[in-house]
Amino acid sequence: MKKATLILIALLCIATGVYAQKSFKAQQKEQERAIKAAYKRHKVTQREYYKLMDEQDAIKYAIEKYEADGYWTLHEKDVVRGKLERAHDRLRRYKTNGERY
Repeated sequence: MKKATLILIALLCIATGVYAQKSFKAQQKEQERAIKAAYKRHKVTQREYYKLMDEQDAIKYAIEKYEADGYWTLHEKDVVRGKLERAHDRLRRYKTNGERY
């Protein structure tokens, strides 16, 4: 029984790691959609929009570069995760800064 439980926990950990790799692209696309929607609703200025979209291009490039060899190291995952978090925080900050359009 203990052995079966241990195997089940190990499989769940492995599945979570595989899911995390897929979610980088999905998370990036979701951020891009949110940026476009915020610009359309006049929540961010044109200058902020271009800065955010340039950042999304850099994230896409990093994901493509790290996927090229088919293996994600912990460092690569941390780099992409950090870029996505900073982009999310920047979008939230730009949406609430109260600049005029």
